Amino acid sequence: MFPLRPLLPCLLALAACAPMPRIDTPEAVGRGAPPVILPLDDLLRQAQPGLAAAALASESSLNARAAALRARAALMRGPVNDPETRARLLLAAAG
Repeated sequence: MFPLRPLLPCLLALAACAPMPRIDTPEAVGRGAPPVILPLDDLLRQAQPGLAAAALASESSLNARAAALRARAALMRGPVNDPETRARLLLAAAG
């Protein structure tokens, strides 16, 4: 197989000699008023009734999932080893 390592500097030099591409911005960009940011509640009221109910249901399921994750995190904050094992490990590490 042909080694490509000697070709790498040549390819990089050729790429460095190439002119930078000219990227023009479209005329429409930067013109006109910025978009209006509306509160989510207003958008849900304008949406179809089924969509608003689904959004509220998904919000409650997300809240329930977040509560379950917080409960799991609280359990993980406790000590990993019981006090006897910890004392034995500290004794072994010290001696």
